[in-house]
Amino acid sequence: MLFPSANEVDVADVVPGSHFDRLADAGLYGLTSPVERGGLGLDGAPGWRVIEILAGGCLATTFVWLQHLSVASALARLDTPLAKDLVQPMCAGKVRAGIALGGARPVPSLSAVRASGGWLLNGESPWVTGWGLIDLVHVAARADDEVVWGLIDAAGSSSLRIAALRLAAVNASSTVNVTFDDHFLPDSRCTFTVAYSQWQAIDAANLRTNGSLALGVIGRCLTLLGSSPSREGADWDGHLDRLRNALDSASPEEMPEARARAAEFAVKAAAAVLVNEGSRSLLELQHGQRLLREAGFLLVFGSRPAIRASLIKGLLGPPE
Repeated sequence: MLFPSANEVDVADVVPGSHFDRLADAGLYGLTSPVERGGLGLDGAPGWRVIEILAGGCLATTFVWLQHLSVASALARLDTPLAKDLVQPMCAGKVRAGIALGGARPVPSLSAVRASGGWLLNGESPWVTGWGLIDLVHVAARADDEVVWGLIDAAGSSSLRIAALRLAAVNASSTVNVTFDDHFLPDSRCTFTVAYSQWQAIDAANLRTNGSLALGVIGRCLTLLGSSPSREGADWDGHLDRLRNALDSASPEEMPEARARAAEFAVKAAAAVLVNEGSRSLLELQHGQRLLREAGFLLVFGSRPAIRASLIKGLLGPPE
């Protein structure tokens, strides 16, 4: 379903809802959540491989769905009334979620101030994906040296405004900026608070998942190149395996380098598809130009300073 319609989705305003219904029917909304909470329990390498395969089918679809996984997994680790009510419907895809964490790091743009019975959110959370396709947003805001997390309805109101973003790739992901003006987050929908320093460590440990998106783009490119004469003598499939193994085994300190090398090779693989297809690859509804834009998107999505530095060095090479 995903790959045959990937070019049509690329030029659409929004990913078709039927894509997400099919993922839900397959149980994939609970991919990484534990079996006892209604999920498939495919955390770690098996789950990363599924994400990779889906990303090679349609990156826009996978990008929206991936945001949900992190929310479902986070709630599945909690033993609260809110989590008990939501985890199983989320694993079944009956309740779908996105994530808004950009306002909490590193210089906060979204603040949480204690109020009677909850928190008041003020400021902006950039890059919230899936608006109009999701029911809830797991939002992170800063309260001094703590990060406050909570679930809000994915709907505009007098205290919540959205501004749609036009993206050069995966535009059908319906990504927006969200502005909060004394938006009330009740304690009943606050999931947890964590020290910012501790959250940074958790965030660093989770960087592996996003690397699967680049691997998916690489895999699709290699498939499209097929038996091209340019593949003779080149072990590109073996290189993809090595990139995957490097990501799977990387420590938090090694992860930026592993992420950078995967994203860098995705650009090269997509450029090879463009060259192999010739001038027709520049037309709309052609895979080459779409994959090259998607690879460019993955150079900056989910990036961190160490990943960025490694990418720039790798892309430019040593100066002559």
